[in-house]
Amino acid sequence: MPPCIEFRISRFSFYILSLFISAITAESAPPAWPERLVGYTELRSDLPGGRHANVRTMRATVVKADGSGQRLVAAELANDADTSTQLAGWSPDGGMAIIHRSWKSPENAKWEEDHKTFRFTKEDCLLDSYFVDLGTGKAENITAVERVSFYNTGVFFWPKDPSKLGFTALIDGNSHPFRMDRDGRHKTDLTLGSKDFTYGFSTSRDGRRIAYHKNYQVFLADADGSNAVQIQTGQPFNFGPTWSPDGQQVLFVSGEHYNCHPHIVRADGTGLKKLADRGGYRGVIEFLDVPDFHGGSSDTPVWSTDSLRVFYTAKAGNNVELFAASPDGKIEQLTKSVEGTQHYHPQPSPDGEWLVYGSKRNGVRQLYVMRLADRAEKRITNLGPGRAAMWPHWQPRQ
Repeated sequence: MPPCIEFRISRFSFYILSLFISAITAESAPPAWPERLVGYTELRSDLPGGRHANVRTMRATVVKADGSGQRLVAAELANDADTSTQLAGWSPDGGMAIIHRSWKSPENAKWEEDHKTFRFTKEDCLLDSYFVDLGTGKAENITAVERVSFYNTGVFFWPKDPSKLGFTALIDGNSHPFRMDRDGRHKTDLTLGSKDFTYGFSTSRDGRRIAYHKNYQVFLADADGSNAVQIQTGQPFNFGPTWSPDGQQVLFVSGEHYNCHPHIVRADGTGLKKLADRGGYRGVIEFLDVPDFHGGSSDTPVWSTDSLRVFYTAKAGNNVELFAASPDGKIEQLTKSVEGTQHYHPQPSPDGEWLVYGSKRNGVRQLYVMRLADRAEKRITNLGPGRAAMWPHWQPRQ
């Protein structure tokens, strides 16, 4: 073989080998985990004494999505006895964490354990929502301004209108959705006069519509609460309505209590469609390792950021796995785990590339992040037995 031809073949072989090595390297290279924070709540899960003994240990926490930089947020808010904090969301720019601060008297906690139900009284309970500046640590109790209730949850910034906030308050034993100014003033009851328990309050991304469930029936209404329309599902249990990011559809679970499944309707309330079946999953994740009279925390489906998929949890064998469903009915199983695994509370990142979720493996509830492109996974909490990481929320900014 002439030397020039041999050299060309060798050079070509080296080129092919280089491409092969590059492909292997690219395939095995670890993901560049995002820098943004994940807010969540840590707690003890195995203390004797029932629900309150463990729930009062809740502490609002943040960690980077690569698993580094874990720290408590506004730890001083939980300095008083029988007081806990829960990270419940973020401001739109990610500069402030939304923190629930909750107190319950030991006497009321014992009554609840004895009677296996909640009891809310202003003498024995207090729950307020705070804005906590991550830079300065300053905490602002937004629901205490012109107070309307001793029990205020679910504060969020109104989309497209930074001067307004939404939240839910307990009024005369019933939950009501409210709107208020950014400074906490001019609180307006959006279901004024209602004697029904209203929960699951959310807004469309343009801020013009709201959704909620009232006595476990889903309603859609204008932003001021007018023109409310009930979604006719024919089912007794309808829960957790959320608007798609593009504002075209509403997602919720429908069926019977502990046997309900992801459904969608159009923004006008028509076109009801069941997306998927949860395969016998009750739809709640038990976050305690001791008996809990309430039974756990709701584990509801969520939209992808592009409105093209819904992430949810369902039974697969003896596990609770992560799934994705498209509006046209295509189902994709995202995890296939070792026996006994339970996934919960999936949340997509703002850029749509990542998913954070909880997973109970070997008896411990940890948080994980998955790169959706290839399902590469990383554990971002490092808790021991008897502790739990719950309710993750992505920080909006990078």
